[in-house]
Amino acid sequence: MKLSVIIVNHNHCDLLKIALNSLIKATKSFDYELIIVDNASTDNSVEMLAAEYPDLRLLTNAVDEGVAKGSNQGIEVSRGEYVLLVNADTICGKETLDKVIDFMDVHVDASGLGVRMLGPQGSFLPESNRGLTKPWMAFFKLIGFGKNLPKTRLSNRNHKVWVEEFQTSEIDILADGFMLIRRSVLNEVGLLDERFVQYGHNIDLSYRMRLHGFKNYYFPKTYIINFKSQNQPKFSWHYIKSFYGAMLIFAAKYLFKLPEIKIEGMQLYPAKYEVEQ
Repeated sequence: MKLSVIIVNHNHCDLLKIALNSLIKATKSFDYELIIVDNASTDNSVEMLAAEYPDLRLLTNAVDEGVAKGSNQGIEVSRGEYVLLVNADTICGKETLDKVIDFMDVHVDASGLGVRMLGPQGSFLPESNRGLTKPWMAFFKLIGFGKNLPKTRLSNRNHKVWVEEFQTSEIDILADGFMLIRRSVLNEVGLLDERFVQYGHNIDLSYRMRLHGFKNYYFPKTYIINFKSQNQPKFSWHYIKSFYGAMLIFAAKYLFKLPEIKIEGMQLYPAKYEVEQ
């Protein structure tokens, strides 16, 4: 099987239906599977999936297990050569999957790939090719970690390694809205770190792939539309705990040189890594 598409859903019934319809239209030319991991939705998502999409694989959790754990649940039962982690509030272009798979087939050193993401009004989302929101960028600059990630636009806007909207380039961090990952790489570096419950899982996985010498790419010759409906209110306690907690987990994992730990077969590695120029 060529591709496993995995979506973690929590109360996005209407948007999920739109996302699935767009993905199905984009998977006409190769073997694929659709896997939905539902995190205790209360909005009729499960009933809708069972009635309208009987051929997809549905995993249901009694409680919200978080994006990282839900994604891992999907990956563990998937079979594709490539794994696509995509948000439930995303519309995929009809040629997007063909183009990204063709790119990965040719670039055998690529661990993962992200695409040009547009907002619902058609505006370019800058995190498409840097993978980091402004708070994460500020955090990395504050702790002096930016020198390890020179391709994530942490400093001089005129620096030559800046990646423009329509420039295919190697990058460090894949955006979490659309992450196409080679299964053989996941077998080597491990799955998502489930301590990053809602935020930061893409940053951690991208960084581990780079630690192993693989390359992540930004591929702008196709697109997705991301409604960003999964963003939480910035001043809610859940957001503060999840978002800034992820930053602390990342710092503890890579900067404080904690001993190596294994989490369900996944190795956590120290933070020594040179970005290829």
